[in-house]
Amino acid sequence: MVRGEVFHLPPRRGARGHEQRGARYAVIVQADEFLELSTTLVAPTSASARPASFRPAITIGGRETRVLVEQTTVVDPRRLGRPAGRLDAGELRAVDEALGLILGL
Repeated sequence: MVRGEVFHLPPRRGARGHEQRGARYAVIVQADEFLELSTTLVAPTSASARPASFRPAITIGGRETRVLVEQTTVVDPRRLGRPAGRLDAGELRAVDEALGLILGL
């Protein structure tokens, strides 16, 4: 597992309000040197999310989806499903910029 890698993320049980429901992809956003921690920081994706400056578009399996950096969360790495690819340099840079925007960095 490395930063920028994309994994299938099974649906979360007990999602409430505007929390994401259903299976989706998740992008690893945690720095590689901290990936040995007991949890991993990920940003979920959504193919139906509206475009926004803080939601970079990426392509997974030939389909465009948006990275929801405003919903970045931690998961147990064992919860991640099979790998689905890796962001290219431009996509990862767009995710970094969106994280900077949403976190005020």
